[in-house]
Amino acid sequence: MGKYRGDLPHLQKEIALLKQGYRFIAGLDEAGRGAWAGPVVAAAVILPLDRPDIATILAGLNDSKQLSPKRREHFFEIIQQTALSHGVGSVSAQVVDEVNVLVATRQAMQEAVANLLPAPDYLLIDHVKLSALALPQSSFPKADCISLTVAAASIIAKVTRDRFMVRLSETYPGYGFERHKGYGTADHRTALAKLGTSAIHRLSYRPLQRGFI
Repeated sequence: MGKYRGDLPHLQKEIALLKQGYRFIAGLDEAGRGAWAGPVVAAAVILPLDRPDIATILAGLNDSKQLSPKRREHFFEIIQQTALSHGVGSVSAQVVDEVNVLVATRQAMQEAVANLLPAPDYLLIDHVKLSALALPQSSFPKADCISLTVAAASIIAKVTRDRFMVRLSETYPGYGFERHKGYGTADHRTALAKLGTSAIHRLSYRPLQRGFI
């Protein structure tokens, strides 16, 4: 499956799971948990681990936060073309307010898994545990920096959400969603002070309750 650099995500965990008899290993990650506006988006990706060149095809892939928008778009297209399967789940800001962001993240991840075909037989997850799913799984910190499959999921989640926030910027002009994607930047704070909150802001988030809106 090719060589990997020690400071980039690799396939060691996936190879070990293949040796244990698992076939369809899905990586899961989310985007938007910390944002003040917009949905939480999760993605699940199953890579074709039987391809000996898969690590070469994805050479340079990293956690989405470590890549430029241009590189994320580049890998987004490659992952869509080469993944055995990928699924996306999304939970709105209103639901985040109703159930809290961790529960919303789990819901988005479960939806992403449900959209995979073939269905996975093992899950590698960044941080979150999905106890509601009766599937073998491993959840660990910085999984998107360790597992190539989880890194691929991080790209799908991030690019999908960023594109959605750009579209929302047309429905809710003036907030700068096309630039900050709903995160708590100074630009976003200024817009909130001027415009107040919109229908896609997370009103349960403490910064939106501190008197600057």
